[in-house]
Amino acid sequence: MDNSTYVALSLAQAMRRDMDVTANNIANANTSGFKSERIVFDSVLFKDAGLDVRDTTNFVVDRGSYLDESQGTLTHTGNPLDFALEGDGWFAYETQDGRTAYGRDGRFTLDAQGNLVTLSGAQVLDVGGGNIAIPPDAGQIVVARDGSISNLAGDVLGQLGVFNLPDLQAYERIGNNMLAAPEGENGAGLLAPQLDETTQIVQGSIEGSNVQPVVEMTRMIQVQQAYDRAIKLMNTEDDLRKDMLQRLGRIT
Repeated sequence: MDNSTYVALSLAQAMRRDMDVTANNIANANTSGFKSERIVFDSVLFKDAGLDVRDTTNFVVDRGSYLDESQGTLTHTGNPLDFALEGDGWFAYETQDGRTAYGRDGRFTLDAQGNLVTLSGAQVLDVGGGNIAIPPDAGQIVVARDGSISNLAGDVLGQLGVFNLPDLQAYERIGNNMLAAPEGENGAGLLAPQLDETTQIVQGSIEGSNVQPVVEMTRMIQVQQAYDRAIKLMNTEDDLRKDMLQRLGRIT
């Protein structure tokens, strides 16, 4: 294959990756607390051996992705176990396999033991990283803007943990709208989460996804068009090559 085919192939691979991410954004347009994702592309210059230094070829390279951290719209539900975050902080959870994860989906419930859990069953953690247990005789609970949990008598039952993630962009999605630090060597050296004292909690509300469906649909159309152009270029190059071989065959 010549350079034009390789360039088209690199573009097609990049657009396919972009299409997957965009499709995932659209699929989660109604997921509470979801943060949309964007792909970062770069151009790599390749100098053909034996040619002038100015004769270079640009290839498209996928450099990774990043989360859009913008605030989603808050919707009032009236459910005392629904919580929304106003600010940059994240709820902390303990997944069923013991891993610490973070998210912005504040639709919580109580399990059979009275522990505050997510809809997927992960334990919601307090400011000290422990589980939050609500006594069965607590009655109605009230959660202050700083996350302090109390009953109507004023007895403090705990405090929701809200954390700042300094290396958020290095975290990976692990399902159920949660993020976690990479395991093993990839997670080494990341700054530890810190308590966030500026983010406020709104009881009886949930934060919507920050995905903008119209923008994402427009982007999907543009990505599909770029992908189709790359495939067409590769097919054209292939047809030209076949035609050349056929002509050479007739000459000989």
